[in-house]
Amino acid sequence: MTLKRRSFLKTAGIGLAGSAIAAPAIAQSQPEIKWRLASSFPKSLDTIFGGAEQMAKRVAAATNDKFQIRVFAGGEIVPAFQVADAVGAGTVECGHTASYYFVGKDPTFAFDCAIPFGLNARQQNAWMYYGGGIDLMREFFKDYGIYQIPCGNTGTQMGGWFRKEIKTVADLKGLKFRIGGFAGQVLTKLGVVPQQIPGGDIYPALEKGTIDAAEWVGPYDDEKLGFYKVAKYYYYPGWWEGGPQLTTYVNLKAWESLPKDYQNVLEAACAEVNATMVAKYDAQNPAALHRLVGGGTQLRPFSREVMAACYKAAMETYAETSAKNPKFKKVYDSWSKFRDEEFLWFRVAENTYDNFTFTAGLQQKKG
Repeated sequence: MTLKRRSFLKTAGIGLAGSAIAAPAIAQSQPEIKWRLASSFPKSLDTIFGGAEQMAKRVAAATNDKFQIRVFAGGEIVPAFQVADAVGAGTVECGHTASYYFVGKDPTFAFDCAIPFGLNARQQNAWMYYGGGIDLMREFFKDYGIYQIPCGNTGTQMGGWFRKEIKTVADLKGLKFRIGGFAGQVLTKLGVVPQQIPGGDIYPALEKGTIDAAEWVGPYDDEKLGFYKVAKYYYYPGWWEGGPQLTTYVNLKAWESLPKDYQNVLEAACAEVNATMVAKYDAQNPAALHRLVGGGTQLRPFSREVMAACYKAAMETYAETSAKNPKFKKVYDSWSKFRDEEFLWFRVAENTYDNFTFTAGLQQKKG
């Protein structure tokens, strides 16, 4: 063996040994951080509650368990509708919720989730990531001491469970309806009495007759919550939730103190859930709907008359809210321009493809 070769092997050996020592040293330099997360959802809902659990598991795995987030169901630390307050105040470091639960504070919260006749799941992501939505919402959330990260989507939801049929707009008058978000304000114009009730409390309210109807997500979750046992008619679509986004709230000070690599891990984990949650619902809902209908559920579409009246009420509500709320107007003006362009594009390719393919399949089976 030549002297040069001996020298090379000796140097390489030192380099390899150095690499072996360096990796654990880097891992050891990462701080151990333990956070608590308050969810707005019950543990029984493995997809929507499970999104936060999936995110927490990914964060732990990517940091060699150095960064741990413990997930608590709605009501375990704070009530479901107090997640924003708890995160902003630092009672917990983070939360997982639907931002439209907090429209009582400011209707602008709804853009971070869904508003009536708004964006579908893909369009919501497009607005958030490439249409300026995430910048607008993070600017808005700063006033509440929160850093927001998109973390899930259910896809277009169902219109809910009703004890009686809704054939005309007149059937809505006086209806006590569990409904979340900005849609309650819209439906008030049509005589509905909206009720915002956490997911885990809806069934007893419907069973006791405290409410006449309730909406939640879609067949998979609704079956788990048992609504079909106390309400016969299942309506679609949930025009107020075309693509409702779920969001991870992080206390702003906690976020700013988090090491940059942990920030990147957390955002990446949330992005994963943002993609997989809607995929899981899309995979689970068809079988659940078959089971519900097979068990006697009466599936009904909202009539065109009802849909048109709701659309008119929604547009009036947006104009009225924009006139008196500068924060809402700022987001709505940007959002609505983006929505109009998205709708034009989806009409050209997506809608044409969907409408033909869905009906062609049905015709072929009939033939």
